[in-house]
Amino acid sequence: MKQRIITAVIAAAVFLPIVIFGGIPFTLMVYLLASVGLYEALKMRNLKLLSVPGLISLILLWIFLLPKEYQGILDTMNYTKIELAMLAVLLFLTYTVITKNRFTFEDVAFSTLATLYVGIGFYYFLETRGAEAGLTYVFYSLFIIWATDSGAYFIGRAIGKNKLWPEISPNKTVEGFFGGVFCALIVAAVFLFTGIDASPVLLLIATVFLSIFGQIGDLVESAMKRHYNVKDSGNILPGHGGILDRFDSLLFVWPLLHFFHLL
Repeated sequence: MKQRIITAVIAAAVFLPIVIFGGIPFTLMVYLLASVGLYEALKMRNLKLLSVPGLISLILLWIFLLPKEYQGILDTMNYTKIELAMLAVLLFLTYTVITKNRFTFEDVAFSTLATLYVGIGFYYFLETRGAEAGLTYVFYSLFIIWATDSGAYFIGRAIGKNKLWPEISPNKTVEGFFGGVFCALIVAAVFLFTGIDASPVLLLIATVFLSIFGQIGDLVESAMKRHYNVKDSGNILPGHGGILDRFDSLLFVWPLLHFFHLL
């Protein structure tokens, strides 16, 4: 626990000032976080980032992360992100032939999906911060997920008896699940007094869904780790694991902030 707290304090001291400052430093930080996240995902399947398919995945990730204000780079090339993603898939498939199926169709599917999984979530992190009142919504998303995680953990330990999904995450409980949602609602209620630009009813309803899907995001990464027999996605954050371990919930929440038209 002591190591977790020390790591969290140091990470927050680096992470939060850059989020607040925004601009190019923030964009570069997100690119770095996403790149490490992709590395962790590929490593679960024993795929190397410094390889032909790994580099294709990395380049595709960087293209997906391009914020709207830099879309002109692609416009000058007369390509869209979707077209470049299709090209990447063709390159992946070509590589299966070149390697005589040592790089398999399953590897193609995993590389493509892992890139989208990491890229979509972190892209919407960039878009959230760049939106009007985006900083408020970034902190809203961070705090409701921290509240969800903390509520699920402590309430689950205190009164949890019914397992939520033991095949994927044996320690999570139904009581903890609802406790996390309840704690998220408390945090959302506090944000109503900060002048956040959303109707109270919409914000509270959205918070319920975001808390639920944040926990689903956690379970998705847990399922992936269990499938590949991995304890943590990485060890870059002592006591916490890897980047995916810390951002798994938020990779679901940031896109949903936009899909729910909160921004």
